[in-house]
Amino acid sequence: MAHGGFYSSMAHGLDGLQRSPHACLSAPFLQQAAALLRSLHSQLLHVVQRLHLPPGESWLDEYMDETSRLWDACHLARAGAAALDAYCASAARVAPAIHDWLLYSSNNSSSAAANVLRAINAPRRHAAGLQQDNRALADARLDPASLLLDARSPLEFKLNAFNGFRGVLYALRNASSFLLVLLISGTVTCLPDLTTCCPSGATATTHQQLRASGYVASMARLRQHVAQEMDSIIVGGNPHATAGIMMYEFRQAKAAIDSLKQDFDRAISMGGYCDHDDISQRAEIINGWVAMLRSGAESLIVELDDFFDEIVEGRKMLSDLCSHR
Repeated sequence: MAHGGFYSSMAHGLDGLQRSPHACLSAPFLQQAAALLRSLHSQLLHVVQRLHLPPGESWLDEYMDETSRLWDACHLARAGAAALDAYCASAARVAPAIHDWLLYSSNNSSSAAANVLRAINAPRRHAAGLQQDNRALADARLDPASLLLDARSPLEFKLNAFNGFRGVLYALRNASSFLLVLLISGTVTCLPDLTTCCPSGATATTHQQLRASGYVASMARLRQHVAQEMDSIIVGGNPHATAGIMMYEFRQAKAAIDSLKQDFDRAISMGGYCDHDDISQRAEIINGWVAMLRSGAESLIVELDDFFDEIVEGRKMLSDLCSHR
């Protein structure tokens, strides 16, 4: 059947994301999640073309509703990714300021030290403001209920309706809900569903899903994998570590700048004494994380922009398909 290949492909894609060699919630990981969203949507269009669905039925409305949900959530993720560019511009000034200070440290230049403090504090303030703005943005533009897994039973949802199209759409919605949680948590603000491997009160159901086969088990494994990664962040840091923007490169750049500030303050209190090579290397590490963050955010934006184009084309194609039948 046309939709059998869709379910197999979905399971393969979810397993691929769960086994991704990239750090969880890193920019490449998020790009992989966005690419999977695009692939599933594209395959859904192929399924529709092969099912010969009747025009004028509710299946088209259901597709339009689903793509509207994808559109809104992905635009929120895109806004978050785009906002990271200003942070990168601010953080990129840290290393040059450090190198200037090291160059003139033998002269005990207070102006160079002041420049370093300004350069370090600027991205720290920017990060705090950005995360606050993002929380407000998410509150204004995101309906948390739109990303919940559909808990209705197959019988209640009538998954066989429209030659099985509704079952395919049901699977897409549940898989895409968690992929959207990943994208928004990585670029905007951490959503509660990211830190749990299952919805509240559904632990027994998730254990059953892990023992199941196909895309249901693949989805459960991915959710469990991400939840375990989030647990390791909390254990390795503090209870507030899973708040705000969770993109791996952003967290690494932010942590490196915070750590450098502590050591720079200590060096200033000791009259400028420090290990110059160590400070210089850490400034370059910050440069590296900032470059990866900027590049990763830009690549994710490109991926999402391509997805928007495909949604527009898909909606037009199915509307035309119905009008010509």
